[in-house]
Amino acid sequence: MRTIVAMVMAGALGVVSIAAQKPDRSAPPALGPAPSLRLPPVQKFTLANGLPVWLVEQHEVPLVQVNLVVRTGSSADPFGAFGLASLTAAMIDEGAGGRGALDLADAFDMLGAQLGTTSSFDASSVRLSVPVARLAEALPLVADVVQRPDFPGAELERLREERLTSLLQARDNPAAIVQAAFPRLLFGPEHRYGTSPTGTAASTTTMRVEDLRSFHGAHYRPDNAALLVVGDITAADARPLLERHFGGWTVSGARPEVAAVPAARQPARRQVYLIDKPGAAQSQVRVGGIGVPRSTADYFPLLVMNTVLGGSFTSRLNTNLREKHGYAYGAGSTFDMRRTAGPFFATAGVQTDKTAEAITEFFRELNGILAPLSAEELDKARNYLALGFPRDFETTGDLARRLEELYVFDLPEEYYAEYVARVQAVTAADVARVAKAYIQPDRFAVVVVGDRSVIEAPVRALKLGTVTIVPLDEVFK
Repeated sequence: MRTIVAMVMAGALGVVSIAAQKPDRSAPPALGPAPSLRLPPVQKFTLANGLPVWLVEQHEVPLVQVNLVVRTGSSADPFGAFGLASLTAAMIDEGAGGRGALDLADAFDMLGAQLGTTSSFDASSVRLSVPVARLAEALPLVADVVQRPDFPGAELERLREERLTSLLQARDNPAAIVQAAFPRLLFGPEHRYGTSPTGTAASTTTMRVEDLRSFHGAHYRPDNAALLVVGDITAADARPLLERHFGGWTVSGARPEVAAVPAARQPARRQVYLIDKPGAAQSQVRVGGIGVPRSTADYFPLLVMNTVLGGSFTSRLNTNLREKHGYAYGAGSTFDMRRTAGPFFATAGVQTDKTAEAITEFFRELNGILAPLSAEELDKARNYLALGFPRDFETTGDLARRLEELYVFDLPEEYYAEYVARVQAVTAADVARVAKAYIQPDRFAVVVVGDRSVIEAPVRALKLGTVTIVPLDEVFK
């Protein structure tokens, strides 16, 4: 896949040496006409049971990546059972097809293969990386994991204890506390986005094997999934192998309807939340509100705008809080885009005795991004994104995950070919428009985790809005 980077840079960007060195961020390089990313075509076919297959040939390295993607994730968790999709994904490779967890792991190791399972709010995935010579031996193991997981009770108890331990440890980690507190305070405890995909201690404690089996049976099915194959194999060779192990995968009954996550409302006014962590070495600060769905037509202007604000090392937030004032080791911002609008937030861990000053600088930059960008700053952000984009395609696994994005979010097949051109087409007026629409500092939530005895009075003195003290137990309830 390294040759893809060289091909992209030489053919599309006209800079052969970029693959061997990072771009100079002190002065953006001059780019010619908007380049395009030329990747091999996606070959599509369907197995006998209707399971779609997307295949991209890459013959530079004798490896194959096979990702089975299910278009259901934590957004489908029933209220009161938050964490069900995540725990199901974690359990399916803990014993399948009559093999125990250790036997299954040994079988993949003997083939030189790696298997991973994961789940997000929008999807669940089983990912296999294997030498092409061992693909025929690895596929039946993957088919067992996907279609015939055993859900052994002993493994469920082990994972349950691991998760409960992690939740307990999170209560002592200010960074973990703010990560849990911000969405809960922004979306509310009853909204699915208000709780981590892994759920709570209460939901984790009550999860049963029957719940996992039911979720798997309802959502892991060929009419709700796709196989994404990337690597040293042709469609002619792959098709019979996939047909043999996945073409007979059938389920009974109609696929259950999953209600969309309701859109959340932006707070009517700015509010400040303090969570006491006595003796904390730093204050963890998170400022933001409701963002946008992945389907937004403003994706590329937002990408450029956020690169300037907090999406790169030389962003305004990082330059201000780290380089200029020394309040933080690093600061940034992100739009967490899902099928339904997720959160936007700016965040940093800051020096405790400079918490109020750091919050002031957060708002200086959040308000400052509403002003027009200079031509130099706009060019720098666009070039940063354009020149960094080929790194997303360095390996077969990288390319397979980019295909997952296309599949899960219904993006057009030409999306990546047009990506750089669409970034370069963003104008200063576009950035100003989306900043005004989506960056609303007067309506943002401000969540601070730190030593209340030190930070409360200075934070109140900022007079940003109503200050609420949030008990730690409320964050993890």
